[in-house]
Amino acid sequence: MRAIFFDEDDARQVARRLVAGGFEATAERERLAGEDDEEGHPWAVVTDAPDFMVELLVDEFDGWLDTGIDAPTLPPLVLPTAPKRIKKPLD
Repeated sequence: MRAIFFDEDDARQVARRLVAGGFEATAERERLAGEDDEEGHPWAVVTDAPDFMVELLVDEFDGWLDTGIDAPTLPPLVLPTAPKRIKKPLD
C-alpha cells in the first residue's frame, strides 16, 4: 500500500508512526512523469500496514492512497460514421 503526501515532514512522520506500530514503512520521493521541478514531487510512504490504519493517517495528514488498482477498461463506443439527418431525405 502506498500513501502519497506533498509535505516531506508529513510523510516522514507517518512512516515513523507506522514503524513504531510494528509495521515496515519507508518514505521516498515519488517521481511524476512530466514534472520538472524537484520540489514539486510528492512523497510516498510504502508500507505493509493494514489498509484502514493507512487510511486514518492519510486523512489526518491530508494525503491520498495509491492502491495501484487501475480503473476497469471499457470497450470503445460505437460512433456514427456520418451526421444523422433529422429531416426527411432529399428525393
